[in-house]
Amino acid sequence: MSIEVGAKLKGKVSGITNFGAFIDLGEGKTGLVHISEVSNGFVKDIHDVLTVGDVVTVLVTAIGNDGKIGLSIRKAEDKPEEKREYPKKEFNRPNPKKSFSRNQPANTNKQDFDSLMSSFLKDSDDRLSSLRRNTEGKRGGRGGRRN
Repeated sequence: MSIEVGAKLKGKVSGITNFGAFIDLGEGKTGLVHISEVSNGFVKDIHDVLTVGDVVTVLVTAIGNDGKIGLSIRKAEDKPEEKREYPKKEFNRPNPKKSFSRNQPANTNKQDFDSLMSSFLKDSDDRLSSLRRNTEGKRGGRGGRRN
């Protein structure tokens, strides 16, 4: 049996480390399943998922020039592809012809923007002055407290 990329094989867990599990593929061949390839979910401790002696199905993902074999358990699982239908989002785009009603003056949007901008600048200045007041004494900047 030759081992090639894309082949699904059965193997036995021969060793577990904190970064993955070594799988004995037979014929003296051993591959590594990285901890990120063990399960579709997050795996904090590989011992929660695998134990030495478990028989698992793996997919060969890579074969290095030095003979190292990269394996994946999660890619070897046969599951039907779920075709999700996402609802189309419809965006309400303003119609430039209807952006102003007849009862409102045309400069209302500009005035709203100016008032929003001025309140933002005032709030920003207040926060900056408060931040300066609280940090200058602690880092020895200008105007710091001296005894």
